[in-house]
Amino acid sequence: MVSGFNYLRRVDFQDDPIFMGALSNEDDSAQLELDESLKQAVQRGTLLAVDAPVGETHENLYFLNSPKGRAAVQAIQRGEWQPSEGSPTPAALRPEPANIFRLYEQHIGPITPLIAESLGEAEDTYPASWIEEAYRIAVERNARNWRYIETILKRWQEEGRHAQEDRRDIEKTGRKYIEGELSDYIKH
Repeated sequence: MVSGFNYLRRVDFQDDPIFMGALSNEDDSAQLELDESLKQAVQRGTLLAVDAPVGETHENLYFLNSPKGRAAVQAIQRGEWQPSEGSPTPAALRPEPANIFRLYEQHIGPITPLIAESLGEAEDTYPASWIEEAYRIAVERNARNWRYIETILKRWQEEGRHAQEDRRDIEKTGRKYIEGELSDYIKH
């Protein structure tokens, strides 16, 4: 017996709000677009579709046109494999990670060619998580400009990402030991 294959059903596409929203903002229109898109993907050969029994009903299963997808279609057609209800893992589009250019446009404004060059260099230099955090800090402090964000990133690169927080902890710890009867003689 052939082991399981990954496939999608129409409902898997339909249940993904990001995917459907990309097709159309109106539900009826999105449903029509989905049907047309699946039809074109099958005609183009991107996806393979096969009518298969799933539980007590029949429905189209969509496979990626790859060696494994072609093997799945052949196994279904030969009767060697039958999907069971609930066997596919629901598909979901993951939100695209924030990109430095989109963050700039959302929080600062339109991108000029000079800014685009600086953003590209920063994207190549700093981790994405640092960039997102630097934007968040700039927005919280209402310092919405690239120089401010770039300064944060450069400082983190030179001093370490959490150096500022570590320094505050050391100051608190130092004060704890300086308090008491000799605290008047020691400056902190």
